[in-house]
Amino acid sequence: MTTTSATTATMPAARSAEVSRNTAETKIRVRVNLDGTGQAKLSTGIGFFDHMLEQIARHGMIDLEIEAQGDLHIDGHHTVEDVGITLGQAFAKAMGDKKGIRRYGHAYVPLDEALSRVVVDFSGRPGLEMHVPFKSGMIGAFDTQLAFEFFQGFVNHAFVTLHIDNLRGDNAHHQCETVFKAFARALRAAVEADPRAAGIIPSTKGSL
Repeated sequence: MTTTSATTATMPAARSAEVSRNTAETKIRVRVNLDGTGQAKLSTGIGFFDHMLEQIARHGMIDLEIEAQGDLHIDGHHTVEDVGITLGQAFAKAMGDKKGIRRYGHAYVPLDEALSRVVVDFSGRPGLEMHVPFKSGMIGAFDTQLAFEFFQGFVNHAFVTLHIDNLRGDNAHHQCETVFKAFARALRAAVEADPRAAGIIPSTKGSL
């Protein structure tokens, strides 16, 4: 009698990337390891933003290093947006041809009274639908409008479709944190290996 071993999904040995972005407004360096353990080394000059980026690393099981120097004497807009752009570029580079990934991910995350849902598709097409009625304009030194700018920068350069909905919440800190945690967990689901689709691009088109 012959036996066959089960096929297991294998991913490229190193799904990591480092990208730098230097402009007259910001200097950004991002390094990601999509198969990490959730380690984070972050320095953007905006404390609450660092706290949100740490959620991406920890709950996405992504090793993440971000160094950002921006024109914070003006405001945080350029820094937050450019971090989103550079992180998106790093993801696109680390993902490669996307063979063997699940492609789609979604997550619901609560924090006390707040609840958010995030759905992501590594579709190759950038698109963002974000509906978060923040109850405050500022969280510490972080302008809540900049959450949209971060995610817009990310989707435009990671080439993903992203739907973000804060379903309820009365505290802006809780609203924002549930969004970033749900984003992280949706990313984790989407980029992980599908054991039934090793070496296969998850699209009937044959490319993403």
